[in-house]
Amino acid sequence: MRFLRRNSADKSEATEVGDDAVTVGDAAPRGHTPGKGKPTPKRREAEGRKRGPVAPPPKTTREALKRARGNKEDRKALSAQRREQRAEQRRRMADGDDRYLMPRDRGPVKAYVRDLVDSKRNLLGLFMPLAILVFVSLLSTSLKVQQYATLVCLVMLVAMVVEAVLNGRRVVRRVREKFPKETVGGAGIGWYAFVRATQLRKLRVPKPRVTPGTAV
Repeated sequence: MRFLRRNSADKSEATEVGDDAVTVGDAAPRGHTPGKGKPTPKRREAEGRKRGPVAPPPKTTREALKRARGNKEDRKALSAQRREQRAEQRRRMADGDDRYLMPRDRGPVKAYVRDLVDSKRNLLGLFMPLAILVFVSLLSTSLKVQQYATLVCLVMLVAMVVEAVLNGRRVVRRVREKFPKETVGGAGIGWYAFVRATQLRKLRVPKPRVTPGTAV
């Protein structure tokens, strides 16, 4: 009887140990991340959800042509709107609106420099026509024409250099008198005035606000 009781107790202990082993074996290992329970959506599906529902494909040829015609009209309307915006920006830039000017042309100082340059007639305004004259003279087969054109161009260039130096000093002096609290760089203002003066009057942007001979 004692042996039977002992065997029964041993069996019950073995059973408990076996249950514990099963329980330990079923536990999830460390570092294991449980699944989300659903597959990860593909990139195309995710982008489709962000963009919204996709229009169904056309059922007939007429519907496809109608849809293509509508897309073409939308593109034309968008292009026309962009052209209008660019034209408006060019017009505002030509009028001297600071909101549409390039950074180099903004501010009251640069506007005053433009007025000073535009109020005077100068030889620098002939810079571009002079460059065209030099190019044409080089195409000529006559040696005398080339010599006379070269001499005239050389004299004009010397006169332009002298005028540019004097005009730059005048503009810098006037700007410093007009804006004593502004930090005016002589080289930058002089170069800006030189570039403005070398342009043809009709091609200057912004457009001149004063006529030649106007007191500024």
